[in-house]
Amino acid sequence: MSSNAKKLRVGVAGVGYLGRHHVRIYHELKDLCEFVGIFEVDDERATEVVDQYQCPRFSTLEEMAEACDAVSVVVPTDRHAEVSLPLLEGGCHLMVEKPICKNREEAAAILAKAREKELTVQVGHIEQYNPVTSFLEEAVHQPKFITADRLAPFNPRGTEVGVVLDLMIHDIGVILQLVQSPVERIEAVGVDVLSKSEDIANARIVFENGCVANINTSRVSLKKVREIRVFQPESYLSLDFMNQKGHLLRKGPMGLAKEDIPIEPGEPLRLELESFLSCLKDGSEPKVSGVSGLKALEIALEVTRQIREGQSLGK
Repeated sequence: MSSNAKKLRVGVAGVGYLGRHHVRIYHELKDLCEFVGIFEVDDERATEVVDQYQCPRFSTLEEMAEACDAVSVVVPTDRHAEVSLPLLEGGCHLMVEKPICKNREEAAAILAKAREKELTVQVGHIEQYNPVTSFLEEAVHQPKFITADRLAPFNPRGTEVGVVLDLMIHDIGVILQLVQSPVERIEAVGVDVLSKSEDIANARIVFENGCVANINTSRVSLKKVREIRVFQPESYLSLDFMNQKGHLLRKGPMGLAKEDIPIEPGEPLRLELESFLSCLKDGSEPKVSGVSGLKALEIALEVTRQIREGQSLGK
């Protein structure tokens, strides 16, 4: 699509908690797109959004595809393929919330349909659009050891999958982007607490270039934590995704010198959707393409497999 084309017509499939933010932002980005409506199976949710934004509610995905150039898919993970495939068949570019799907087979089906129709699929790994990650991508050159902690209070929303696919996959995506090396091996453990799948998980990922990443994730914490620390020759970075701040320690003649990191604050979801629309207009590849989303999913699935295997052996 050329830069001189008319505004992209966009819609949102699924207007739960996160989907409503997609609607809000598209509605605000009037210079970049025309927000044309929603698809939502829950009548109460749909009515609230339709009343607030005075927008149509499409009765079928086929009807939505006919009216839209691009759609955000913000339904539960186990329905991503069910919703995405008809929209791709109808000619819509997609912004699919993370993870791209619950398994590799459904993700591959989405990517195959996108290739067949010559359409773009971007995956909603929102932390990769966080200004913190933008700083890390410039400052990290030879990571040797990375630790990431992502803790959240329990919320039934998202428990259709385990904490690895729900939360840890954010850090997996960021770390893959920073390390830029194939994975050599993975070691993982986890436990169920309040749901039917793992609610606490730890993964140790060793890369072929020697970098080691240790990821701790919980969705049964009393507080929210989203932090990452990166150790590389001569320096150490500690950053907070949630508060968009951090510091850098450099090795100097007098020991370690600490300096605060100047980060320009920004709403990651807005930056992500702006980037999605920009890619569609200029024909560029999304930062988090469907292929990138699949790579993160494959690692997350291996972490999940090891956790479940370890749980079965412990019984």
